[in-house]
Amino acid sequence: MNKKIIIAGLISSVAMAMIEMVYEGLFGVGFWSAPVFISATILRDLQVITLPVAFTLVPVVLGMMGHMMNSVALSFAFVAMTKHSLLSWLSGAVVGALYAMVIFFAMWFVILPFINPVMLNLNPIVFALSHMMWGAILGAMVARRESQ
Repeated sequence: MNKKIIIAGLISSVAMAMIEMVYEGLFGVGFWSAPVFISATILRDLQVITLPVAFTLVPVVLGMMGHMMNSVALSFAFVAMTKHSLLSWLSGAVVGALYAMVIFFAMWFVILPFINPVMLNLNPIVFALSHMMWGAILGAMVARRESQ
């Protein structure tokens, strides 16, 4: 069971990252901006960075690792809160998207301004939508797992 939650968390995190990175690469502050900004939580010198964000190996790897680690941890929290209440993949997707929006609002308005304000350079609408996609995929995968 735990392995399936980890896999669901990783798959949903990749989908979220791709949405965010493709948008930022085409219309925003650079393809690599999201993982580099995530790594700025630890690598504090990245709080002041030239836009658009260029590829740098250590920040990109650290940011992706942090993103996936948080996704897996939040996936376990989601499963613990929903247990066996997700009756279909659709209900899982809806509940997951709502869960993701709670996470988005907490991150964007409460946490990021204090611990990592450089992330506020990302497009907030796309950031919210990518969170919703993360939650919908996670919820659908978890519900499908529970119904088998």
